[in-house]
Amino acid sequence: MSTPVLPPLGGSARSLADQVAAAIRDGVRTGALVPGALYSAYQLADDLGVSRSPVREALLRLAETGMVVLERNRGFRVHRPGPREVAEVFHLRLLLEVPVVERVAAAPPAGLVDALYEELRAMSAAAAAGDETTFMAHDQRLHDHVLLAGGNRRLASSVAHLRDVTRLLGASTVGQSRDLAAVADEHRPVVRAIETRDPDAAARAMREHLVHTGRLLVHQENEVLADGTRDVEALWAEVVGD
Repeated sequence: MSTPVLPPLGGSARSLADQVAAAIRDGVRTGALVPGALYSAYQLADDLGVSRSPVREALLRLAETGMVVLERNRGFRVHRPGPREVAEVFHLRLLLEVPVVERVAAAPPAGLVDALYEELRAMSAAAAAGDETTFMAHDQRLHDHVLLAGGNRRLASSVAHLRDVTRLLGASTVGQSRDLAAVADEHRPVVRAIETRDPDAAARAMREHLVHTGRLLVHQENEVLADGTRDVEALWAEVVGD
């Protein structure tokens, strides 16, 4: 019997398809599932201790986000997005997240600021420990808190799907001018602006964070997948416009 790629699922109130999708996302984030390799959906069901039906459902969901590519009668592969896809993801995130944080900062709900600072503290601790997996989880929770405070769960879910596309690229962009601590620091002006109820500053800080992250990741993927031959700034301007 082959070595399981992912560990069996534990008990959870979530649907099995939700649990399978989460397990695949975790496998991508931790490196247990690598881009390009062909994985059997049947073997994955055995590894996770579930039937094939929730695995098929989870894979269909993830295929819709672009995180995996299905191959008929063969299995699936984790998809690594190219430079243009990364730029498109960040263009959409800018369109969605900046207006939300601006609106939230005008009247933040009770408890939001404390929750955001708690995520910042957790991000800083994970950065100090060099734990990128934990760091990314708290990074996403910080953004989720803001998006859910905006009152539109579908929008928050859409951004989560967009993050899935770029999840396997990591957070630190090490070697490209920042580390995990620097990523955490980029979130601080966003949280401070929400705390002081400054919508313009919140929107500006979120835009600066997303543009900086997006540009770095586009450059990174250009080096990895396109041998650095593409004019990245021209690509960014074409897709995002700034």
